[in-house]
Amino acid sequence: MPAPAELGIAVIGVPEGSDLVLDLRMEAVMEGVLVSGTVSGRAVGECSRCLTPVEQDVVVDVQELFAYPGKTPAEVADDEDEVREVAPGELVDLEPAVRDAIVLELPFQPECDGPCQQDYEIGVSEQAPLAEEPADPRWAALQDLLGDQRSGDTPSETREKS
Repeated sequence: MPAPAELGIAVIGVPEGSDLVLDLRMEAVMEGVLVSGTVSGRAVGECSRCLTPVEQDVVVDVQELFAYPGKTPAEVADDEDEVREVAPGELVDLEPAVRDAIVLELPFQPECDGPCQQDYEIGVSEQAPLAEEPADPRWAALQDLLGDQRSGDTPSETREKS
């Protein structure tokens, strides 16, 4: 099926009209229709580090209960989750369930496998430990207290020793 509009987040998503493959099973159960299976497609976006184009296969599991009108199960009705219903004519609208599954699976900060990733990994491994900056003299009294706590003394014990 063609992908609906706005199937993604700001930096990555499945383009509108691109192919989504739905491999679903629909079962009649006491409460309604249980839809389960997988949805797969191709997400397109940009690397969060270098802004180069990124493409990623997306395969997500979907399992959703579409309740018959007026037959919402008690354990689902008490929960805060949205209960989807079978539409008149015994149709189910799969778009919201597919949208929820795919958008939650997309990376918040997509990354490419290109030079920026390699540069980042090299930079992290070669990065020298940060030198401790000298404390501002205005914080010296607090630094003394911190030093006392590192040695195992509490501030009250330090005052008693003085």
